[in-house]
Amino acid sequence: MELQEVLRTTAAVREFTDDPLPDEVLAEILEVARFAPSGGNRQGARIVVVRDRETRERLVEITGPGARRYAAQGAVREGPWNPVVPTTLTAEQIAATPVPPHLVEPIRTAAAVLVVCVDLSAVAATDQLLDRVGIVAGASVYPLAWNILLAARERGYGGTFTTMAIAQEPALKELLGIPDPYAVACVIPLGRPVKGVTRLKRRPVSELATLERFDGPPLGDADTEE
Repeated sequence: MELQEVLRTTAAVREFTDDPLPDEVLAEILEVARFAPSGGNRQGARIVVVRDRETRERLVEITGPGARRYAAQGAVREGPWNPVVPTTLTAEQIAATPVPPHLVEPIRTAAAVLVVCVDLSAVAATDQLLDRVGIVAGASVYPLAWNILLAARERGYGGTFTTMAIAQEPALKELLGIPDPYAVACVIPLGRPVKGVTRLKRRPVSELATLERFDGPPLGDADTEE
């Protein structure tokens, strides 16, 4: 499969067949993915591969509170977990909201669940003193996580980033024995997709990139088909 096709068809996959993901295939995926860049090439990422059913059920429980809030805010048309606009919902309203199955079932049905972590002592978080949520440290781990999905797609597998469990990170770290100063970046259920993946639809380049300034003229589209 050509790179352009992989990039255009690596969708968020949440429904999986019963096909296994053998250790040797997963190792091939990670063998390719490990060449992702990281700050200073410190390579501070670690991946915990979870297959055990009891561990997965506990992971579902840990995911529940974050997923519940996500669903509650979405139901009232708020931006779920938005760091700029606080929620108007009470704790009681959030607690009364059912957890949507699609946010937890992939943890149960995937062939394997990958918990991607990063050593915070190996990152250069240049935005740590700013008065906003920090994102720069993610540059040392999310390229690896995305490479996993790209390499999986090339081999006929799929998955998606999930982050709901990170709202309960202390419990997640205790479950998997993740030490400090590691942080969890995402949880990736991975398996063989039920549905075939087609080309994705995204905003055109002219709505994505501007010249010279944020309010500058748009960069022209190289491909306006989709």
